[in-house]
Amino acid sequence: MTQRTLVLLKPDAVKRGQAGEIIRRIEAKGYALVALELRSATPEVLAEHYAEHEGKPFYQPLVDFMLSGPVVAIVLEGERCIEGFRSLAGATDPTVAAPGTVRGDLGRDWGLKVQQNLVHGSDSPESAEREIAIWFPHL
Repeated sequence: MTQRTLVLLKPDAVKRGQAGEIIRRIEAKGYALVALELRSATPEVLAEHYAEHEGKPFYQPLVDFMLSGPVVAIVLEGERCIEGFRSLAGATDPTVAAPGTVRGDLGRDWGLKVQQNLVHGSDSPESAEREIAIWFPHL
């Protein structure tokens, strides 16, 4: 089943020069890049993107982190790319992410700052549709 998903290369990935390697892995997996843009997130975009987390203890630190530097926003397309990218990304905590995954190979342990885990990928077709509309309203 061909799908589209949103992938964000977070500020830590951009700051550490990992964007090219992560994009290489995405392309090696066979997914098409439909849209790609280096940009600075805004509080408004992040409020909409992370709306379901508002009020949770990690919400403001996550927003602050996502505002700390540029992100690479990507729309991918491919067979089961939502599930496939999340598998490629690895577990949220880079310390326990499997070798061979983006977070397992490239992630660093930042203590309690688990939001600094290089990438975000939509978790369902519904989330992908909503998130793509937020970051790429013209698609």
